[in-house]
Amino acid sequence: LPQRLAALATTAQEEARQSRQQLLAQRQEVARLQEQLSRARQDGERWASALQRAQREALEREATRGAEQARQQELIRDMKGRLLELLREKDALWQKTEGIDTPMPSPAPHDTGFCTRCHKDFRLLSRRYNCRLCQGKVCHACSVDMGKQGRCCLLCYQQRHPQAT
Repeated sequence: LPQRLAALATTAQEEARQSRQQLLAQRQEVARLQEQLSRARQDGERWASALQRAQREALEREATRGAEQARQQELIRDMKGRLLELLREKDALWQKTEGIDTPMPSPAPHDTGFCTRCHKDFRLLSRRYNCRLCQGKVCHACSVDMGKQGRCCLLCYQQRHPQAT
């Protein structure tokens, strides 16, 4: 009997020691899990804060976009109004000028003081040359010196000397 009691006591002590080890392991596991839970809560709070910030920024952007869109619509409305005013003004001016006949300019005499090529008028400092081929009156810039033959206009020179062009 005492041996049996001693064996039971030893077994109980061994089971108690194993239970303490299991309890210690479970406590360590609980501590580790609590630390993970704490980190997860902190991450959740950070994500919630970031989400609130993003939502607030999105609402601000939406409000800014709405204000900009309203401003652009007002600008378009103003531009359409101005366009209508201008069209009415154009129509009124057209109606006022409809009965006015514009006189046609009379054609200049053939021997006026204008270059036949560039229509520059001959004055004191711009000399007039007679083309030796077509007899037209041309300025210095529109004529070519052909030496002993005199000057001719560029058109006649190009027709006579096609390789020069």
